[in-house]
Amino acid sequence: MRVRTYGKSGPQVIVLHGGPGAAGYVAPIARGLADSFRVLEPFQRGSGAEPLTVARHVADLHELVESCGANTANLRPAANLRPAANRRPALVGHSWGAMLALAYAAAHPDECGPIVLIGCGTFDSVARERMRAIIAERMTDPIRRGLEDLDAQIADPDAQMRARGALIEPLYSYELAAAGEESGECDARAHDETWQDMMRMQDEGVYPAAFASIETPVLMLHGADDPHPGRMVRAGLERYVPQLEYREWDRCGHSPWLERFARDEFFAVLREWLARHISPRPS
Repeated sequence: MRVRTYGKSGPQVIVLHGGPGAAGYVAPIARGLADSFRVLEPFQRGSGAEPLTVARHVADLHELVESCGANTANLRPAANLRPAANRRPALVGHSWGAMLALAYAAAHPDECGPIVLIGCGTFDSVARERMRAIIAERMTDPIRRGLEDLDAQIADPDAQMRARGALIEPLYSYELAAAGEESGECDARAHDETWQDMMRMQDEGVYPAAFASIETPVLMLHGADDPHPGRMVRAGLERYVPQLEYREWDRCGHSPWLERFARDEFFAVLREWLARHISPRPS
């Protein structure tokens, strides 16, 4: 994987983008932590010869956790990327990235440090139906017409995915600040393959039941105006992750680090919680 690095000292944090298949846009989170942490921002595996699965992403992340990413965008020496030997790296995931962090921690509970879930995705059909209802309530005629015209206007699936994201952004936000936005990459096939496999694993009962093996501290950060129903997602996870902590902000949507009324407190809470919970690796 391509990995971007931020910060020169402090505990190790890995920031995971969502989508799936939308690499690069969580760079503002990484930069916001770089004054106190050494941060890795991996670009998750894109589409290729074999269909993508949750297990493939988990395996890729495990390789990164073990090596802390030798091939990075800014070509820092590999020695500078290795975390302190006595600490597990923390995982900070947004949306699908939050789901991936949980899947990784369930598969490798001894290798995972504290986990932060930002705007976490859904793990049951009831929560997803509520999310669809919220989006339908917020839908406007201009956005609906724009979505209907995408197939005729844009042939490339990746460009379509990017355009769709820009169109529906108001449905996922409260009031975004002008500064801090980051344009990411889009891989529509990676999105579809990964999400289909996640849905399969949920249908088969693998998730969220597998999360019962997670013992590390977990914090869920959520905007009250995020169409992902945060309290429903929280209730579904708490059955398996009883140590889950929850923090919700009013006047805040799916991306708290971009929201005008929440971003300062979001970063303050995130930094403080990570500093308090990244603990020494047991001998």
